[in-house]
Amino acid sequence: MRELRSAGAPARAPEGAVRDGVEGFVVRIVLVRGDITAQAADAVVNAANSSLLGGGGVDGAIHRKGGPEILAACRELRRSHYGKGLATGRAVATTAGRLPARHVIHTVGPVWSADEDRSGLLASCYRESLRVADELGDRTVAFPAVSTGVYGWPLDDGARIAVRAVREAEAAGTAVEEVRFVLFDTTAYASFAAAVAEDAAAVADGAAKDANGAEGAGKTGEAGEVGETGEADGGDAGKA
Repeated sequence: MRELRSAGAPARAPEGAVRDGVEGFVVRIVLVRGDITAQAADAVVNAANSSLLGGGGVDGAIHRKGGPEILAACRELRRSHYGKGLATGRAVATTAGRLPARHVIHTVGPVWSADEDRSGLLASCYRESLRVADELGDRTVAFPAVSTGVYGWPLDDGARIAVRAVREAEAAGTAVEEVRFVLFDTTAYASFAAAVAEDAAAVADGAAKDANGAEGAGKTGEAGEVGETGEADGGDAGKA
């Protein structure tokens, strides 16, 4: 398992660090090439269809490996709160059955469209899943590359949206400590590795700009102090 993380994002914030006014964690992003049903995590995210009753791909694999307990829980959800199924971009949790996890969080990704921007719905899948994880007290969450299979979402774009959504959840104060993207092949892995590197570069660039801005503000303050004493060139002229 190779771990990739964005710059400035350790698993745990330095002692005394504060995020949004509260001592806490920052989210570590880990990339894994492998089988999501084999992941030992607090929560495994299922790229479900709206029926919640199983399907192909990741959805079918999770139901097969997790056993009938997951399907029974999904059927109960359909009978109770989700009679019409789960809406795209939303998330809901069930037992993980026989999987090495506490919960399965089911989310319905959008089908990619060349004519309509559905990126907000895809980002919502990740944010909503992390919101549900927070409600359950789950700290490690394993995601597939939602919508990038039969739903046709381009991998590079899907990866950027996924990483950005995790950072948005982090900024909003999620208590999730680790997000693990479990990827099915080297192409998917490379796309997510590039997205994580892009995120790291953006963080580093932002930090550099903040540092330069602070330095510039300090110099401005020093110049102003000199001007007030009248010792700088033109200081006396300002008094005329």
